[in-house]
Amino acid sequence: MADEPSDKAGQDKVNKRLIYGRRQGHRLHKKQARLVDDVLPRLTPNLTADNVPADWFAKKCDDYVLEIGFGGGEHLAARALANPQSGFIGCEPFLNGVAKLVATVADEGRDNIAIYQNDARTILDALPNGAVGAVYLLYPDPWPKKRHHKRRFVSAENLAAIHRVLRPGGVFFLASDIAAYIDWSLIHIGAHGGFEWAAEKADDWRVPPSDWPGTRYETKALAAGRKPVYLQFTKAD
Repeated sequence: MADEPSDKAGQDKVNKRLIYGRRQGHRLHKKQARLVDDVLPRLTPNLTADNVPADWFAKKCDDYVLEIGFGGGEHLAARALANPQSGFIGCEPFLNGVAKLVATVADEGRDNIAIYQNDARTILDALPNGAVGAVYLLYPDPWPKKRHHKRRFVSAENLAAIHRVLRPGGVFFLASDIAAYIDWSLIHIGAHGGFEWAAEKADDWRVPPSDWPGTRYETKALAAGRKPVYLQFTKAD
């Protein structure tokens, strides 16, 4: 596991946070378990490193990208392959999804992927101002019951953190197939005031970008007849 913030206030903040949802599904296969034991520690970012996030990668990177809740890692792996000079930081508490991405890294020899198998909010806390060029939040858990809305990742606190770590002109990209979550997100992002949405016509949010690699969950959503919405915002200041 990655080192936690050393100051007591930061540690208390981490300890008070809860991660909702499952942390593991079916038992890992032998190869997956071995890779998680042997490879994941080398990919896990040291949150107290001297030069964050540069020290999280063995190579010099021109830019950094954060994906929050990467699922099985399909999107992140495709982006990392297409952009070898950028460092990709993936956060995912679900062990089975982490194991899939670790296997991809091990099998294909990627050197621009860091994986944090824990709360993305801790990574956001560790990143300095303006550290990343893009943040992806793809198909987050919608927590449909009203009493669970407070668990939704799109919140005033998390939007403030995302805005802080984005460089000027950086991109925050959100995709969801749940209309109520899109409405919720637009309201909260609008209330924040620090993001610009440049959409001018319906296809700007109904059609994914031309370089969109997709995700496994997205494929299932489309097969079930649910229509994803793609929202792209730019840091306004």
